[in-house]
Amino acid sequence: MQKLVLASNNAGKLREFQALLAPMNFEVIPQGQLGIPASEEPYDTFVENALVKARHASKASGMPALADDSGICVNALGGQPGVYSARYAGEPADDAANNQKLIAALSHMEDRAAHYVCALVMVQHANDPEPLIVQTRWHGLFQDEAVGLNGFGYDPHFFLPDLNLTAAQLAPEQKNRISHRGQALRELISQLQDRIK
Repeated sequence: MQKLVLASNNAGKLREFQALLAPMNFEVIPQGQLGIPASEEPYDTFVENALVKARHASKASGMPALADDSGICVNALGGQPGVYSARYAGEPADDAANNQKLIAALSHMEDRAAHYVCALVMVQHANDPEPLIVQTRWHGLFQDEAVGLNGFGYDPHFFLPDLNLTAAQLAPEQKNRISHRGQALRELISQLQDRIK
């Protein structure tokens, strides 16, 4: 198996990436397991933050690295919380506090359209001139009521009208098939396969 450093210590993301990449013979190792500290995320776009995180993890480990930067964007809030989704309510990151802040921000708004974004970047080495870059969206509605016990982050509030379920009500395998992260990883794997032909 090829080892790949994940530029994250998020347990939810690690589980999803391990499940999605295992069939490709990748062993996904979280950067914390290698003693690599989290990278700064100084940019206002998902792609730029994912790229800096991937390069950081690859440089520190000497191995290929995968990074994602993802979050929820709410139309009525001009795309917020966006890249600040994980720490929307401040430090330390707290899912419940983030959701409560978003509920409050939307309290007088009818438009609940929202989408998750995932920017995924893979580098073969820290100075890779051709990083694989993918960005995808998963559309839904933000609801005040939390429903479901699976997932993490905003998932209990992210309602999918076509399924009449929240993201947190989906089985992990189903979520991996349709989520922003699942979409992005499938597209990344397709690019990777094209590159190694």
